Amino acid sequence: MTDLIDQLRAAVGADHVLTDDADLAAYVVDWTGVHAGRARAVVRPGGMDEVAAVVGACHRAGVAIVPQGGNTGLVGGGVPDGSGDQVVLSLGRMRAVRDVDPVAGTITVDAGVVLADVQAAAERVDRLFPMSLGSEGSCTIGGNLATNAGGTAVLRYGMTRELVLGLEVVLPDGRVWDGLRALRKDNTGYDLTQLFVGSEGTLGVITEAWMRLQPRPRFRAGASVQFGDFGRAVDAAREIAQSGLDPSNCRLLDHDEARLSGSGDGSRSILVLGFESGDHELGPWIARALEIAAGHGGEVAGEEGGDPAAMWRASFLRGPHIRDAMAQLGLIHETFETAVTWDRFAEFHQAVLSAVGQVLRDVCGGGAMSCRFAYVYPDGPSPYYSVYAPGRPGQELEQWDAIKEAASEALLAHGGTITHHHSVGRDHRPWYLREMPELFSAALRATKAELDPAAIMNPGVLLAPGAAQPEESRRTR
Repeated sequence: MTDLIDQLRAAVGADHVLTDDADLAAYVVDWTGVHAGRARAVVRPGGMDEVAAVVGACHRAGVAIVPQGGNTGLVGGGVPDGSGDQVVLSLGRMRAVRDVDPVAGTITVDAGVVLADVQAAAERVDRLFPMSLGSEGSCTIGGNLATNAGGTAVLRYGMTRELVLGLEVVLPDGRVWDGLRALRKDNTGYDLTQLFVGSEGTLGVITEAWMRLQPRPRFRAGASVQFGDFGRAVDAAREIAQSGLDPSNCRLLDHDEARLSGSGDGSRSILVLGFESGDHELGPWIARALEIAAGHGGEVAGEEGGDPAAMWRASFLRGPHIRDAMAQLGLIHETFETAVTWDRFAEFHQAVLSAVGQVLRDVCGGGAMSCRFAYVYPDGPSPYYSVYAPGRPGQELEQWDAIKEAASEALLAHGGTITHHHSVGRDHRPWYLREMPELFSAALRATKAELDPAAIMNPGVLLAPGAAQPEESRRTR
């Protein structure tokens, strides 16, 4: 291993190979504090050539690599395991904006560029990079691509997958695939770019990305609507999402979320709406959305025509940090996010609350589960659940598998997914392929085996550790 460390230092410079425990600390635990491991070293390359040299050296040594962007993940997908043998490949030094083309509507950036900096680069040429996340000040484009991140604007602009045009990727043996073609009109063969989007660093290391830009909105407007009943708020969100009004974002906060964020007293749920346009005033769109909401018992809480960003801060980010407020309630495990279709949501919601509630009673001796909020998409909501054990903050983590098992069973029964928005990582891996057909599982195994036969790329994420074999799928078709 000393020989490998020497090779890594030769590749990127001794100052960028970290081996002391104090220097490694920030790289071996994720944002939740729940997923933590140990690393042999953290390597911080400064460009694609250095990434290729590092990956090649690890490949020859048979040492596993954990690619890491801004380390803002919540499911353990970007941190090492507990062996102390893995190398963390941090892309934080690779922060160059390579090209911005306002005419073609594209931007090319290094994988380590922070999302907020991509947004700012687009804004400087009067364009919009529409992805927006709560962690946009620290998450990176490489991580966004590797996890196919969603965010607040998916309703109008889609997931990360729909924003990418091409990638540069270092493969598991150190070779480089250049998919940064400057032609959108290219319909030849397999789309390898999309193969790496959502792969969570298990097939290679994304080093550069060519992304779409949008016209910069000239008009923005938002509204915040309160509901006494969460179910009626869900009905209003569904009708608005499917109305053709094309909101740029739409998010539901339940009673608990509104209270924890300082937006309410816990008696009402909130629907936050945002609209934007490059060529027309938005008054009629807001008026129609509020008319729909009123038809379901909604009352305006934020001024019609207000700025959506300000609305969002007012309804979601005000008051104490939600994570801290939740911890005071006695948090078992922070959250898990799901996705179901509109026609199955009400039934699923009751089923998952009942199933997890039973586990809490039987295994934990009490507790509660809450649907904190839900992103809203045309095909259905993405509800975000939290589980509490009052009076026992930070305890009972050993019960998380039983809780997730109950939720997964409810999702399988209602055609949903447990991996939406925050990817699979390590946390969701045991449940991920239970949702997928066996043919899909076989295709994953074959792809992993072909590109990474030694299974050194982010082992234990997406697939079972140490092999190109995932857990068995429960579905046969």
